[in-house]
Amino acid sequence: MTQGAHAGQGVDHSARRWAIVALAFTAIMLNYVDRQIIALLKPTLQAEFGWSDRDYSHMASAFQFCAAVSFLGTGWFIDRIGLRRGFAIGVAGWSLAGMAHAFVSSVAGFVGVRALLGAAESIGTPAQVKTAATYFPPEQRSLMLGIGNMASNFGAVAAPLAIPPLALWLGWRAAFLITGGLGFVWVVAWLAVTPRTGSTASSTADAPAGKVPWAAMLRDRRQWAIIAAKALSDQCWWFLLFFMPDLFHRMFGLSQGQLGLPIAFIYLLAALGALSGGLLPTWLLRRGVDMNRARKGSMLLYALLILPVPLVLLTGNAWVAASLLGLGLFAHQGFSTNVFGMTADIFPSRMIGTAIGIGAFAGNLSGMAMIEGAGFSLDKGYGYAPLLIVCGGSYLVALALVHLLVPRLTLAEPGAAREMPFGH
Repeated sequence: MTQGAHAGQGVDHSARRWAIVALAFTAIMLNYVDRQIIALLKPTLQAEFGWSDRDYSHMASAFQFCAAVSFLGTGWFIDRIGLRRGFAIGVAGWSLAGMAHAFVSSVAGFVGVRALLGAAESIGTPAQVKTAATYFPPEQRSLMLGIGNMASNFGAVAAPLAIPPLALWLGWRAAFLITGGLGFVWVVAWLAVTPRTGSTASSTADAPAGKVPWAAMLRDRRQWAIIAAKALSDQCWWFLLFFMPDLFHRMFGLSQGQLGLPIAFIYLLAALGALSGGLLPTWLLRRGVDMNRARKGSMLLYALLILPVPLVLLTGNAWVAASLLGLGLFAHQGFSTNVFGMTADIFPSRMIGTAIGIGAFAGNLSGMAMIEGAGFSLDKGYGYAPLLIVCGGSYLVALALVHLLVPRLTLAEPGAAREMPFGH
């Protein structure tokens, strides 16, 4: 093969790799649009069907519980059958569940379809982390995970800008059908772009894995560090994702049509936090800081930035509240990106999906507890104060536990030793 042919092949491989990253980004965007619709339409649906706050909490908890249980299987599923097929099956499943919302009208019906959506969407997180670990070497993963973690925020920005006007124009059922249908367009594109396992463009990195030693992982202090970090940080993310529109409605009297801009602003700040969570440790590593200090130092910064969140209770201005909550979600996403990066660093590639799946299981259970706590607090008249106070301090506790469990983080696969799918 001539030198020019080699160069052309390298360009083609690089373009395909970036196309895969773009598709993974788009999938997580759709994931968050599908899950956030019900929060944005809560005032409309609550008025139409007469839901109580506890009814809504039960729907959100059904999503969380089924996602949590499914994480124990979807991480393993991605490791076992490979990223290409596993991701396609997951997106098709959650798209069907999202569209099914248009055909129910009872509390029990919404609980059921939310449960199905949670189970199917649980594949998104392990697939996102495995995409970065499969197609990029360790020194580039933090940045790729930061870019990938922005996807949830772009979805969360797009949803409040698009869903309320779409629902007002075509009705709330059409909003569920249209957003769910986009997932099937994605599946076709994903299968067209990703190389088949065993093809010349594929890699052993996405080959089906053997049996994962579950018992050994649950005896591993590294796994418990991921569990602690996800449980204590994700509870705040899930609470805000499901209740932030209601918080602005209750505290500042914003209608469904007025919610879009402040919530979009908050999630735009969260997207910047995800990107910073990839850039900061990458910058520190390039300056000679070891991986342990780069990861934990970054996480400490974000844990400190989220401390002011409870001050939302003291303001009467919706945009001041949006700025405080935006800073909080900026910090959450920076912290979360480093938790993902830490997982990809300290576990071998064949176990990454399972490791992050177990951690996400813990995060979803804690999120479910927080959501149920929010419903209880609102029904009893305590408001949002207890939840916001918990959010402010959780991240410092999470980092302390990570440090106690794994005093020094080390690379499981130093030097990007394994074969990279499309060249370096």
